[in-house]
Amino acid sequence: MRVSKEFILREIAGENILVPIGTAAANFNGLISMNGVGRFIFDLLAEERTAQELADRVCGEYDVPPETALKDAEEFLQQLREIGALIEG
Repeated sequence: MRVSKEFILREIAGENILVPIGTAAANFNGLISMNGVGRFIFDLLAEERTAQELADRVCGEYDVPPETALKDAEEFLQQLREIGALIEG
């Protein structure tokens, strides 16, 4: 899975903001703010990744247990699915 090109990440006033563009802007009316870990995962999703790969990278970057990293990665991926920002397959 990877992120859709219909969503771009911008830093605005020190905040990481996910902005829909193109047809995504018509389907999703809003902006998403994300923390540093969300930004880290989002950046990794520029390339095809699995949830486990994301969790492994989070563990390598942050001091977090593997089970927590996987759970959090899966929750974040679900949020991206819900807004249409994730391409799977």
